Amino acid sequence: MILVIDVGNTNITIGVFQEEDLKGIFRMTSGYVRTSDEYGIYLCSMLEHHGIEPSCIENVVISSVVPDVMYSLNSGVIKYFHVHPITVKPGIRTGIKLVTANPKEIGADRIVDAVAAYSLYGGPVLVVDFGTATTYDLILEDGSFTAGITSPGIRISARALWEDTAKLPKIEIKKPASILAKDTIASMQAGLVYGYIGQTEYIIRKVKEESGLKDLQVVATGGLGKIIADETDSIDVYDNLLTLKGLQIIYEKNR
Repeated sequence: MILVIDVGNTNITIGVFQEEDLKGIFRMTSGYVRTSDEYGIYLCSMLEHHGIEPSCIENVVISSVVPDVMYSLNSGVIKYFHVHPITVKPGIRTGIKLVTANPKEIGADRIVDAVAAYSLYGGPVLVVDFGTATTYDLILEDGSFTAGITSPGIRISARALWEDTAKLPKIEIKKPASILAKDTIASMQAGLVYGYIGQTEYIIRKVKEESGLKDLQVVATGGLGKIIADETDSIDVYDNLLTLKGLQIIYEKNR
């Protein structure tokens, strides 16, 4: 079995694979730094809760966009699992060619998503990740990661509404019954959800237009992505496990 760990700006998502079979998935917050023992004990206890013995873990693969947690997390993995984890970074084998102006600027999460989308769905493909930020990454038929767009995520946009205004309340992010809102909460939900659907459709349309790839496949992932994917025909596939699958694929390429 292998343990795959995706360290995002909001959550750390952990999965356990046996070959290509996902045996378990769990999450923890990434809002503050823990000690190596805290990481190790948490990971072991969560595995045991899912009926998996920590001693069954043969290797660990980590993707991270939060550098501050990496020393303790790596140390915890080494201390409690007795393996040196594979970390997604420049030089690792992915099967994806980074042909942007500065490949080192591309986040590990975007590389992992690109690997998964290209391996599972083929190219050309546009990967849309609705995370803390929303990213749109274009991978061509030959596996070239050639362009990327970054916009504020849905939660960032929602937080700006209630934190930067005096009277607007904190709300649940969901599609309201109608865009013709009749109260404050529904009006905020309508602006967020329908506005984000509009942004998503426009960016996808412009990518297809400027790339000339009219039949470009669009694969989406990320927490709130299903809200958007369910409301637009611009997204072909929604795969909420895309990142974990990408880490498993990268492990197979580097084992």
